[in-house]
Amino acid sequence: MTPANALRLNALGLLAICIVLSFAFADQILFDDLPCPLCLLQRMGFFAAGFGIALNLVLRVRTAHYGMAILGAVCGAAVSLRQIALHVVPGTGSYGDPFLGYHFYTWAFIVFCLIIAGTGVMLLFQRQFVGEPEVSELVLMDMPTRRLAQTAFLFFALLAIANGVSTVAECGAGMCADNPTDYELLDKD
Repeated sequence: MTPANALRLNALGLLAICIVLSFAFADQILFDDLPCPLCLLQRMGFFAAGFGIALNLVLRVRTAHYGMAILGAVCGAAVSLRQIALHVVPGTGSYGDPFLGYHFYTWAFIVFCLIIAGTGVMLLFQRQFVGEPEVSELVLMDMPTRRLAQTAFLFFALLAIANGVSTVAECGAGMCADNPTDYELLDKD
């Protein structure tokens, strides 16, 4: 795999993470389905995994960046698995509405497993790590790949800011509610 192809795949991977986060954020905003503390931790796992991939786009493709993506996905998968375990016992109910038969925390676990597997596969291709170490990857990209990478990075950064603001609005300065029903900072009572 050439360095250019690795960059394209990293940009597409970051866009895929952005789509997952956008879907969760849209569900929160449009359907007033506020994320629970475990859901917020899963989003942090997606942001940590995405940050590792974003570093590949901005700084240079490195095994350490892939490692960060894997660690973020492992942490997110552990939180997802914890939430699945909380709701797997009959009579305990579930959190949120299902999507295509599964709840978001189950989908999150599946996507985290895909991130771990995909990143592991990317680590198998040594050729992507060759090149001038002091030159930014963005300089080495052709124009369509550069635009794809910049779009993915900008989309990711905007999602991180929006989720950060919404989390502060939901939780305020304290602990988040186990079953949130409104935004703490927007509550007028």
